[in-house]
Amino acid sequence: MEEIEKKYPVEKDKALSKKTKKFLARFNALELTAANLSVTDARKAFADLQASSEVDYSGIEESELNIDSGGYKIKLNIIKPENSKGSLPFFVFIHGGGWILGDYPSHRRLVRDLVVRSGTAGIFINYSLSPEAKYPRALDEIAATLDWVSKNADDYGLDATRIALVGNSAGANMAIASAIRGIENKGTEIKLQILMWPVTSYTTDWKSYEKYGRDRFLTAQKMKWMFDNYTSDEQALGSIYISPVLADRKLLKKLPPTLIQVAEADILRDQGEKFGRKLDQAGVEVTTIRYNGMIHDFGLLNPLAKLAQAKSQIAHASAELHKYLWT
Repeated sequence: MEEIEKKYPVEKDKALSKKTKKFLARFNALELTAANLSVTDARKAFADLQASSEVDYSGIEESELNIDSGGYKIKLNIIKPENSKGSLPFFVFIHGGGWILGDYPSHRRLVRDLVVRSGTAGIFINYSLSPEAKYPRALDEIAATLDWVSKNADDYGLDATRIALVGNSAGANMAIASAIRGIENKGTEIKLQILMWPVTSYTTDWKSYEKYGRDRFLTAQKMKWMFDNYTSDEQALGSIYISPVLADRKLLKKLPPTLIQVAEADILRDQGEKFGRKLDQAGVEVTTIRYNGMIHDFGLLNPLAKLAQAKSQIAHASAELHKYLWT
């Protein structure tokens, strides 16, 4: 790791935009490493980071709903465009945070932007976090939610025939796993999946891991810490539900149209792009976009929300939602 730091220092990294470097200088000065943070402290640090910037929450109507499904009690947030009428298509948002961090407040601005730009409603799942709830608990709760919304969406002004899955990072990982499970179990039909900087493999033998494994917000050390908290089952780590890049074409070809968004200076970049290529080879309608100069979670982080690249990321995702759910 010391060699990585010497070979690819942040201040000399031409893959980072000027504004991203400024953010990293402030963030890295906080020394929020996996080695010196408890899970509780990490959750608070992430919440504080997201709350540190003023962002726009206008143009939406929000409600909370507690459901019982599949033996689980799950809280949902429903987000609609302001003054919307009729039965709306919707996306189910599965949040990131390495399976251990994150909640609706920390992802609210991102979800709001997608709702306002696309005119589509959103359902945010407050799944149980690790390490309190280990794999596959969160996936089971997501499956229970999808089953519930497919049967009850109409009661809330939502159209269950027009559903997308959207997830960021570990949430994107679970979106893929949920789509695969749905195929295997003949579950809810998904029209589109949007995968923002997804985790598609538990392995570290990627060039982007080597180049960007330190000091770029998501580090190799943090990623290992997150996997360790999610599960200690080696067999599970190598399964298609955690490492979907290992899935074969016969299964992948059944996945819905997909948008994959990756950041240039992100350790997960290469595995996200690899998954996109595998989907293409399997015959799936897939678009993979790399945002140069950006780091992991650039589209989620409120301190970066005003960057041109972050705005473009929202515009691209919203356009896909409109394309596949409205036309």
